[in-house]
Amino acid sequence: MSEELRLRILSSIVLIPLVLGATWLGDIAFRAISALIGLLIYYEWSTITGLADKSLRGNAWGWLSIVVVCLNLLFGSPDMTLPLLSGFVVTVLILAILGRVCGWLPGGIAYAGLSAVSLAAIRGDDAVGFSAMIFVFVIVWATDILAYFVGRAIGGPKLAPRISPGKTWSGAIGGTIAGVIGGLLVALTIFQTVSVWNVAVALLLSVSSQIGDLFESFIKRRFGVKDSSRLIPGHGGVMDRVDGLVFACFAAFFLAIIYAAIDARSVDTLGSFLFGL
Repeated sequence: MSEELRLRILSSIVLIPLVLGATWLGDIAFRAISALIGLLIYYEWSTITGLADKSLRGNAWGWLSIVVVCLNLLFGSPDMTLPLLSGFVVTVLILAILGRVCGWLPGGIAYAGLSAVSLAAIRGDDAVGFSAMIFVFVIVWATDILAYFVGRAIGGPKLAPRISPGKTWSGAIGGTIAGVIGGLLVALTIFQTVSVWNVAVALLLSVSSQIGDLFESFIKRRFGVKDSSRLIPGHGGVMDRVDGLVFACFAAFFLAIIYAAIDARSVDTLGSFLFGL
């Protein structure tokens, strides 16, 4: 067994029970994991894009924004988290347009902040939230694993050769099918039935997770880095591990917001929304 593989296995043995345990507990435990993911993503984003080197003041703005958003997520009003994040992003975007801060700064705040906010919103504090989070996990994991193996087995035309040369259309399609099946199995296990809504949501989350993977590959290729960091031994960085997950959560979160605007339904019920309850 290679040293890298040994490190990957050891890291997984530690991290998987930690994440699943926090998911089971919900409440402050999962919000703390979500906040930590958001903070670490911003750290990696700022490192990859060189924000600290380009603008120390701008990077300080970024850290202030993410820390305040995460503290509100943990101890403040959940309804204020998204408006607070939006205010920071808009403010820094204006500063970027005026040339006062680096143009990559608002993107980093939005990416890291939404990662924390959307994860916490899906889990919520009830049993349905736990089921919804497992639903998302299974879709993303099944998509990622089967896309890799189907792509290697079948090969064929490249999906996005300039961004990620190893990804193929066969892998993307195989991963999507696996993600939808995985999501439906979760829904069937929990509710003993599945619906067209379950299929549509699982399809959206699977495709979104692959877009997230491509997005992170684009950022790394743009700045010439192999891994987002070395925070997780054998795995690279946090962004490397949650790129697909957070984009799937983004898709679910914004779909729920659109639905809430149309039907006057609170995004606090995001777990129920994902299952069409």
